[in-house]
Amino acid sequence: MRVLVVYCHPVETSFHAALHQEVLRNLRAAGHDVDDWDLYAEQFNPVMSREERLGYHEVPSNREKVQGHIDRLQRAEAIVFCFPTWCFGLPAMLKGWFDRLLMPGVAFDISDPANVKPMLTNIKRISAVVTYGRPRWMAWYMGDPPRKIVTRYMKRLTAAQARVDYHAHYHMNVATESQLKRFMHRVGHAMARFA
Repeated sequence: MRVLVVYCHPVETSFHAALHQEVLRNLRAAGHDVDDWDLYAEQFNPVMSREERLGYHEVPSNREKVQGHIDRLQRAEAIVFCFPTWCFGLPAMLKGWFDRLLMPGVAFDISDPANVKPMLTNIKRISAVVTYGRPRWMAWYMGDPPRKIVTRYMKRLTAAQARVDYHAHYHMNVATESQLKRFMHRVGHAMARFA
C-alpha cells in the first residue's frame, strides 16, 4: 500500500520524533511504500496567502502554488498523521497543511454547493498517532478537535470509505517511562499490522 506519513513536530529529540521513527520502521517492515512527509524538515509553508484565499474556489488554478504537495496526497492509498496536540488543537504547521491542501477540486467538489462531493476516494485507510499534554477527560471537555478532524472530517472526504484508527497518549506531562514504552509498543504493533 502507498502510505503517506504526515509528521509534524519541530524537535528531533522529542518523544514524538521517536514515535515517528517507530511508525516509519514498522510500515516499511510490513512492506508498504512509504512517503515520509516531515513538514518541518521540508519547510512546508502553512500560511495561506491573500492571493491563495482569493483564488481558493477557482478550480483548477487554486492548485498552482501547491501542485507538488497535492500530487503526493493523490498518490497515497493511506495516510498516517503523526503529531502532538497543542492548545487542544493541531499544531499550526499541520493546520496550515489542511487549510492549503484540502481545497475545492482536491478534497471535495463544490460545483453544486448544495451537494458537496468528497474527492479523496484514493485514501482507503487513515490513522493517527497523537500525544496530548493533558488528561483524556480534559480533551473530551474541550471537544477533542484533533480526534474529530482525523476520525470524522478526513473520513468524510473519502466518501466514508476509509477505515480509521486513532492512537492517542494523554497526559504526557506526567507520563512515566513505562507508560511511554507501552504506547510506543502499541503504535509499533498497529503499524506492523497496518492494512
